[in-house]
Amino acid sequence: MLRAARFLMRMDQVRLTQFSHGGGCGCKIAPGVLTELLSTMPAGLMPADLLVGTDTADDAAVYRLNERQAIVATTDFFTPIVDDPYDFGRIAATNALSDVYAMGGTPLFALAVVGMPLDKLPPEVIGRILQGGADVCREAGIPVAGGHSIDVLEPIYGLVGLGVVDPAKVKTNAGARAGDVLILSKPLGIGILSAGLKKGLLSPAGYAEMVRWTTTLNRAGARLADIDAVHAVTDVTGFGLAGHLLEMCRGARLAATLRLDDLPLIAEAAQLVRDGVATGASTRNWASYGSDVHLPPEAPEWQRKLITDPQTSGGLLIACAPEAVAEVQRVIREVQGEEGAVIGKMEAGEAKLSLI
Repeated sequence: MLRAARFLMRMDQVRLTQFSHGGGCGCKIAPGVLTELLSTMPAGLMPADLLVGTDTADDAAVYRLNERQAIVATTDFFTPIVDDPYDFGRIAATNALSDVYAMGGTPLFALAVVGMPLDKLPPEVIGRILQGGADVCREAGIPVAGGHSIDVLEPIYGLVGLGVVDPAKVKTNAGARAGDVLILSKPLGIGILSAGLKKGLLSPAGYAEMVRWTTTLNRAGARLADIDAVHAVTDVTGFGLAGHLLEMCRGARLAATLRLDDLPLIAEAAQLVRDGVATGASTRNWASYGSDVHLPPEAPEWQRKLITDPQTSGGLLIACAPEAVAEVQRVIREVQGEEGAVIGKMEAGEAKLSLI
């Protein structure tokens, strides 16, 4: 009887977000908790050819095969951030492949990570999720070559992404230099929009902007690998802009300054956050690293929520020499139509973040 009822359920009756307690990168474990959990993990084998491991909380592992080739390996998956199954699949796949691009790599193929409540979701819904992911991989020029699936209580979807990069051109999150300019390739506000969607406050235009940016592949990262003056790259996801920039600061042993007025923000997210709309993950993020962030005393509460807002499939955060800014922005513009924004700089000092 249950099986028959499941097959009779129409796709338009399913709201994916009703099955999940959090959505997208907002359901990541808070950075403070994650640090505590990882501290219990015993040190493992670290071969010389493992160029990037767990030391700097980077976006992906990088393993050198030979003088010209290294494998980039990552995995990313999460619960639904939207109700539309096809959009969910596209967003999750775009987000997963971003880690390969953030290392300067080019994706080779993907493996699907699938967990679905089979007693609640019709096969057609699950099929649309998988189709969305496959279509993004096709756009990236790679196949979904396999994967693994389980029956779980909440819908979960993502990818293992495998790519290749020249070992000499790897872009880690730890290579920034004092004086580097910071560029962000996508506007902020995805978590705010997702919170607005759950509350029924997001307009159709706002939803379209949300899907547009979360399904924009960060392919610029593969081209940035060829620019020597690009010193560090990371993608901004669940820990928010402040969290991922602090990881960059710690890796380079530098401080950073951001200009609040220069932070790019999706228009509808700007209004929603001023109205008090934000995710619980934003609060957890601040609790984890707020002591390392200096905000002006007069800064309104919404600005704190903005810099801690979890970005699902967010943009690339790039640290480059001042003379490379024009070239970096040209690459971003050629890939995604907009050139990104100059938002701050790296400077000598303790690994903390200041906003002015």
